Amino acid sequence: MKSYKKSDAAIAALTPDQFRVTQQNGTEAPGTGEHLENHEPGIYVDIVSGEPLFASSDKFESGCGWPSFTKPIEPAHLDELEDSSHGMVRTEVRSVHGDSHLGHVFPDGPSDRGGLRYCINSASLRFIHRDDMEAGGYGEYLDQVEDR
Repeated sequence: MKSYKKSDAAIAALTPDQFRVTQQNGTEAPGTGEHLENHEPGIYVDIVSGEPLFASSDKFESGCGWPSFTKPIEPAHLDELEDSSHGMVRTEVRSVHGDSHLGHVFPDGPSDRGGLRYCINSASLRFIHRDDMEAGGYGEYLDQVEDR
């Protein structure tokens, strides 16, 4: 079993935008994230801890301006918390091991795929291409990634 942890070294390696999003509950501007238009096969992991979060096969075009997913690759790696900031009540999504702010989950996703939309900041994610998953220690998730 791989160990996922938040470390001082991982925090120090974050860009200012990654730090603002993951450690200060920030949000990147819509339409600007590096993973928004990524259509390659692979998985998305927490930028801080490396814990697997989402598979490319669960990514969809929601039109909201952030990468959107129908479900987590490993539900135990996500915490969902009530967020009443900005005059509204939403469900914040955080990584369990990295304690990174990832984004929010909404009940307006594709109904044929569970009805959820995990709206996630690119700045909180690192993409691992399918071809690199085995070498990166993520081989157990290959069956959740489509062939392309």
